[in-house]
Amino acid sequence: MKTRNPAALLITWVLTRTLLLLCVFKVIVVPGPDVTSDVSVIYHGWFDVLRTGTFPLDDVTWQYPPAAAVAILSPALLPFLSYASAFFLLAFLADAAVFLMLLYVAERHGKSRRGAWVWIAGLPLLGQTVYARYDVMVTAIAVAALLAAARHPKAAGVMAAIGAMLKVWPALLLLGTRRGRATREAAGAAALTAGGLLLAFTIAMPGALAFLTFQKDRGTEVESLGSLVFHVARQFGWSGSVQLNYGSVEFLGPYVDVVSMLAQVLTTLAFGWLLLWRFKARAWESGTLADAALTAVLLFTTTSRVISPQYMLWLVGLAAVCLLFPGSRMTLPVGLVLAATFVTFLEFPIWFSHVVASDSLGLFLLLVRNGLLVVASVSACRRLWRATVTEPRLAERTPLPAQAARDQSVSAAP
Repeated sequence: MKTRNPAALLITWVLTRTLLLLCVFKVIVVPGPDVTSDVSVIYHGWFDVLRTGTFPLDDVTWQYPPAAAVAILSPALLPFLSYASAFFLLAFLADAAVFLMLLYVAERHGKSRRGAWVWIAGLPLLGQTVYARYDVMVTAIAVAALLAAARHPKAAGVMAAIGAMLKVWPALLLLGTRRGRATREAAGAAALTAGGLLLAFTIAMPGALAFLTFQKDRGTEVESLGSLVFHVARQFGWSGSVQLNYGSVEFLGPYVDVVSMLAQVLTTLAFGWLLLWRFKARAWESGTLADAALTAVLLFTTTSRVISPQYMLWLVGLAAVCLLFPGSRMTLPVGLVLAATFVTFLEFPIWFSHVVASDSLGLFLLLVRNGLLVVASVSACRRLWRATVTEPRLAERTPLPAQAARDQSVSAAP
């Protein structure tokens, strides 16, 4: 994948991003629902409320931590453009920032260009959703946190906390920090930053914590792993329905609460496994932090009650950082994530009507996409465990050849 100079990377990035911009500006029309309506209608509506100095207290679709207000208000930086146009441009700039960070680290610090290629390829696989959600901005902060962690753990903690105050999941980035001073510095900086931001928003704007109630009441979204139960059950006369609920298309009806609860149990078990891994881990390599971050976010995405298409963007960003490191064990999980990203584009927006209808095509697409995520999650867990727990333990038990020879000579001496 590596070329003699980065020209091929830059040209490919420009071409693919031009295509994405043509899609969000509707020069090229992609079949299926209009994914840009979230920006022009929902985000713009929140913008009008937020600039009055309060959060959208009466809107159950507002389910984000308080710093998300900054992302929603950011198009005000470009007042000469319409709200949607300004948002798309800012999303594009966030994408460019990630690409430049990955390229800089690869070129200046002797890392692999595979990471930059993953980012270049991954975003167009997801389609125009990339620039029609603020997740690309959050992902840019998460990538910066991972890249800073090796030399500046405090800075990594600050950025992880900012990301968590935008959309929660970047809090998982710190699970893989090396035990000892690095963990203390990163966790301390993250706690202080998150606490400061939360206090500032709570004082400055009413309703900063309203998202906790709205998020708690969500059900099982039609693209999630748990939704497969109801997609299959509909073939046998299940009496529930599919409706727009809490800002997403969800299943409503008998046993939905049970499946939602089981999803939360799976998420809790996943978190328990991550804590066990951290306790058992014996070796940290340069890429362990990124590998652990990808594994953690994979687990939480796969077991979630909701798997919105933009969640794949998080995984692509973390996958790109993993493959910056030549010794990363995550090559297979990264490949599976990229495959799942393309299938996500097929199920939303192109054939989303089939997913909602639970017909054979919709069911097939979800089985493939969610199956790829499950396999990627299991594979990432096994590879992370093997690299940091199993192999170091075997190395401790197996003496080096020179040491073995000395031990043998000592035991043979009279």
